[in-house]
Amino acid sequence: MDSILELKHISYSYHTPEGETRALSDISFSLNNGEFLAIVGPSGCGKSTLLSIICGLLDPEKGFIKLNGHYHQSADNLIGYMLQHDHLFEWRTIYENVILGLEIQHKFPGLTEKEKCRANELLKAYGLDKFQKARPSELSGGMRQRAALIRTLLMEPKVLLLDEPFSALDYQTRLNVADDIGQILRREKRTAILVTHDLSEAISLADRIIILSKRPASIQETIRIKFDLENDTPMLRRNAPEFKNYFNLIWKELNENE
Repeated sequence: MDSILELKHISYSYHTPEGETRALSDISFSLNNGEFLAIVGPSGCGKSTLLSIICGLLDPEKGFIKLNGHYHQSADNLIGYMLQHDHLFEWRTIYENVILGLEIQHKFPGLTEKEKCRANELLKAYGLDKFQKARPSELSGGMRQRAALIRTLLMEPKVLLLDEPFSALDYQTRLNVADDIGQILRREKRTAILVTHDLSEAISLADRIIILSKRPASIQETIRIKFDLENDTPMLRRNAPEFKNYFNLIWKELNENE
């Protein structure tokens, strides 16, 4: 597969009046088209900082990033970033919320027919087509997260960044939404990076998992995830015999240097 994203020797430190805090140290990896990568590591090790650098919100102190074969100066519309909270606006309907990104892209006074069709396709695919005129408060937490993801996907990003996107949901909803979204992203061959504290979530969704060390974070281990399943879905992975082996392996790596 072709590499769409390359990180080479990325390092970063936070500078405060109290001094310097090293967050990332010499991180290098590549991401292939259609690959789902998960990043796990100790709390506070710099996982979200790494996503901020990838999407251009922060500039690395050392190293460089190549996106789609070019040196990465600005994310533009090549990277979509989905945060922990949905950030839907109550004064807008669900349809108006999902097209917000396109409107911000100077698409006034309206969308093209192609964009309208794509919005409707995604709303139907994510089970929200009957809720287009609803307000966010009328939807469950899982449905709101689906709407937030549609808003991101409508921008047609080359790489989708997911920063703990299911953490605000209750456990049962989290499982169902992760399963639904995981299946859709895999079916559409989306390229994604997931940051999560939940090892089970990472194993159930990812093709590959990067384990970061304690701060300053460096890559401690990379594990490829492969299940012998005819229908490879996140929920079925959780019940597969390989799941426990992967969990124990990653758990051991995370606690090796404690």
